[in-house]
Amino acid sequence: MASKIHMGDMPELMENILNNLNNEICSLYSCALVSRYCGATLHKLGLGFSQSLELKSEIFYTLEENKQFFSRIQHLSFGAIYDNNIESTTTLLRTLAKSTTKISTIELNYLDSVLEPQIFHTLIYIIKSQEQLRLFSLTRYNSIEFYGVISALESQKNSLQEVILSSCDFNAEFEIFNHCKKLETLRIRFCNMKSLKLLNYKVSTLEVVKSKIDTQSMALIFEKSGILLQRLKLVLYEEFQDELLLLEALKSFCPNIIYLNIQRIGFSTQLVELIGNLQKLQFLTLWCNNVDAGDIPEEVMKLRVIQFSEILPLTLQYFNLEGTWLEPYTDILFNHCNAPLKKMLIYRLNNERISKALVEFCIRNKTLNYVGVDGYLFLDDNTKKEVENYVELVPYKYIVVDY
Repeated sequence: MASKIHMGDMPELMENILNNLNNEICSLYSCALVSRYCGATLHKLGLGFSQSLELKSEIFYTLEENKQFFSRIQHLSFGAIYDNNIESTTTLLRTLAKSTTKISTIELNYLDSVLEPQIFHTLIYIIKSQEQLRLFSLTRYNSIEFYGVISALESQKNSLQEVILSSCDFNAEFEIFNHCKKLETLRIRFCNMKSLKLLNYKVSTLEVVKSKIDTQSMALIFEKSGILLQRLKLVLYEEFQDELLLLEALKSFCPNIIYLNIQRIGFSTQLVELIGNLQKLQFLTLWCNNVDAGDIPEEVMKLRVIQFSEILPLTLQYFNLEGTWLEPYTDILFNHCNAPLKKMLIYRLNNERISKALVEFCIRNKTLNYVGVDGYLFLDDNTKKEVENYVELVPYKYIVVDY
């Protein structure tokens, strides 16, 4: 196996790579091309570049001659490129395009409109040349144009399974995803989705994080996905309106959700009813934004927490209480919860009332194995000793689940 290389002049690096590979050239299956802003990796070999792509012509010739070097690549990650590297980058991409057909994952990160047209043309050719592209990820930088890169995915409509879009403004090109017959996972992060009505997705995994949402179109995705939708991550903007329409759509059309991560939403009776309706739910992450602000009277809140605790599905094994929104009522949650939780995550454990309720929950349910605490380093030794007689306390990050 080739040794690790982290820094140095690129021509010498490429020569070292080839020399180290020798008879192991077939083991290469991952390639990343980026500027010194981002770093780069040939992941399978553990080769890290921090310099720009300034490759000698003889290096390219050697690479082109050794077709096995490229024919085994399965993962391609492409990032920002300096202006003075465009020629070298284009040459390397063209070499990839000629020799590589087995790529299953393409990640295009921080592309912008200053790239030369030949860069986009070569990327399009690479996309069209692959036999079975399964994952496509795109992060835009400063342009709403896609120069045909999205449209090129028409050639992969029979194989594409997962799409990740970050910081993109949606336009008509995105209609291509409506034709992807095997698309199962859609992740949309920090996007302008006002034109989401162009889309007609039917997926089993959906992630929408802080993106401008057309509510009716989002509800339509829930309706179209229906019983297929099993994993949903929804992190809303604070100023989001008409969330009740989304909750009603989820309740009406998506009963098979097993993983639900929903944040920046009101702790409403509709939300409680939705969660109670998900009788296959196993993983729940929840953060509500109207409790800390005091929008709900205390007595109403206590009753709602009791109702919420009692209707938690008996399939639920993992519960992540994001933030401090339910902290004043966590003891009530434990006292009324009958779900067979195996893992519980809370922000902190600094209250004797909560500690006592947690211990009683452990004695009663006998299923809880771990409690992840965000403020684990600040746990009181006496509290830790008392609680750990019944359940193991661990740092939050050790057991967090994020699909």
